[in-house]
Amino acid sequence: MLSYRHGYHAGGFADLLKHAVLSLIIEYLKRKPAPIRYIDTHAGGGLYDIGGEMAAKTGEFAKGVGSLAFDDFPAQLQVYGSLIESYLSQERYPGSPLIAADLLRPQDELKLFELHTTEVPRLEALFAKDRRVRVSPTNGFQGLAPLLPVQHARAFVLIDPPYELRAEYTDAVACLKAAYLRMNNGVFALWYPIIDGAPHLPMLNSIKAFVDSKLWHFELAVKDESIRGKMSSTGVLVINPPWTLATDLNEAFKAITQQLPFDSVKFSAECVLD
Repeated sequence: MLSYRHGYHAGGFADLLKHAVLSLIIEYLKRKPAPIRYIDTHAGGGLYDIGGEMAAKTGEFAKGVGSLAFDDFPAQLQVYGSLIESYLSQERYPGSPLIAADLLRPQDELKLFELHTTEVPRLEALFAKDRRVRVSPTNGFQGLAPLLPVQHARAFVLIDPPYELRAEYTDAVACLKAAYLRMNNGVFALWYPIIDGAPHLPMLNSIKAFVDSKLWHFELAVKDESIRGKMSSTGVLVINPPWTLATDLNEAFKAITQQLPFDSVKFSAECVLD
């Protein structure tokens, strides 16, 4: 248990979609001066070496973010592109907590959960001097709901477990439901893999049953001989998305899908509840 290390997957096509969604939501929320509470239930180590053994073993970075041309990046994702390019010059790729920290403002705060005993010290060291950040070495599934509702501020929650265990699909539903019922005007993003057997579908249907807000699914599917037997599609469910999110992602991924070096790439955006 707790064997998952995101360093093997950092900057792959799944991160590309997840972090594109993350950056666009934060930039939209920043249009208003009210503080933002960002909560990450599975924060990971925060910063990853793309020149190391983990990245080389899977090759996911090279065929994901590592294949993109940032000098001709979609205008809708320029903030994300510029941020990522600055880290790539150091052979690093930032995880979701570091992207959020770099994009958020002094009046905002970050609550980060991580259980892996190797990743927690790295995460704590990364944010040791950032007073906006609190790292909790506890289960994010259990720690999320008590942080809501947020008084006099907005909430943006990212739930992205590794889904090593099938129980994590039902845990994600229970976690999201408890949080949503406490603050149904928050913005919630749930990352999920799409694998054989489609275990994500019952999860998405269960979420749809209790949500009465706007709900969208964004998915990115790739096809290539090199990923046979591995995850070939990924998605992000968003509750209460910014009204511009779907349009911005659709436009951006028209260009991005042309750059990714797979046999085929497809981006889709679906409004489930409006």
